[in-house]
Amino acid sequence: MPDYKNISTFGGLNALRFFAAFLVVMHHTETIKKKNGLLNYESLGLFRDGGTAVLFFFVLSGFLITYLLLKEHDKRGTVSVKTFYLKRVLRIWPLYYLLFIIGTLLLPWLFGIFDISYEMPYTIGQVWYYFVFFVPGFTTFFFGNHFLEPLWSIGVEEVFYLMWAPLFKFGRKNILAILLTIILLKILLMTAGVIFLPTTSLFNYIMNTFSFEAMAIGGLGAYFIYNRKKPLSELFIYKKPVQLILYAILATYLIFHSNIDNVIWNSVFKTPVILTLALELLFLYLIIGVSLIDHNLIKFKSKKLSYLGEISYGIYMYHMLVIFTVVLLLKPLLAGINPYLGWILFYVAVTVGVIAVSALSKKYFENYFLSLKDKLNKSGKQDDAATQLKSS
Repeated sequence: MPDYKNISTFGGLNALRFFAAFLVVMHHTETIKKKNGLLNYESLGLFRDGGTAVLFFFVLSGFLITYLLLKEHDKRGTVSVKTFYLKRVLRIWPLYYLLFIIGTLLLPWLFGIFDISYEMPYTIGQVWYYFVFFVPGFTTFFFGNHFLEPLWSIGVEEVFYLMWAPLFKFGRKNILAILLTIILLKILLMTAGVIFLPTTSLFNYIMNTFSFEAMAIGGLGAYFIYNRKKPLSELFIYKKPVQLILYAILATYLIFHSNIDNVIWNSVFKTPVILTLALELLFLYLIIGVSLIDHNLIKFKSKKLSYLGEISYGIYMYHMLVIFTVVLLLKPLLAGINPYLGWILFYVAVTVGVIAVSALSKKYFENYFLSLKDKLNKSGKQDDAATQLKSS
């Protein structure tokens, strides 16, 4: 019989992290190219998956964090909230605050020094508290698009982590009820916002931003796996014909979602609350399938993809800066060459640039703090069930 209470590694998830991060890169690349009058495919569904990819990250975080806490609580009889927080701080805060400093202090200074015609939509005095207290999404809502826009999802995860460990520590016996309550409450609030308020309201922005239901759905998956007695491969939903159908639906959405218009498709994938829940459940299905189903149709065993997944946090965090730099350096050149060749050249430059910057950041900056995190693991204070666990 399988032992789902002692999983040490969820294989293949690093590759999924990279693909999700690169969907965000593609989304912002096409958006920024459009704003700069360059050839772009921003209208195609494949290049509009940034928000969808972040939803995947939320489900993945809920899944891994909940599994980690379930395992720790059963082995030690409690959860070390202090150690949990320290590990999240060492993984997330250094790069988060580095980007905050770059985006609010360094870039405005450099724009002035080099006379770059770009006007920041805010000053540090107007937004510092949003970033410091992990609600950077409000900066986007009140001031519009900006370099640090991707940080909104990191803020959401930090708020979730802040409440999840204590809830787990003191409510372990009722954790299933807590997860279901979070999902139900969020569905009710989202539905109320869609029915009674304008789509641009602050309330709806908060509902769409703080996707705690996605993390709770990931948590439900972890709870189910952890308490599963029989092999997951016996589940009907993981029979190959069912896999083929569900993965085809997910792939179709990711590639064509905004370009399909029919009654059946729109009833699920263009209805706000239903769309969100459908994607979150499909992502949970994908996570479990890739990492735990031996006969899964999708498998990732590539070391290169695994490495790219390891630096996916940096890819996500740095990509806006890299895209802007490529625009700044290549726009004059791109204006004089074939636009399709320019499109390819742009992506090569962005891809190489963002991977190089992220790899250097991981090696020379992030790894210092991760080494401190490893010391916490070795101290025995907290058994980190998923060594690949991180926020991206």
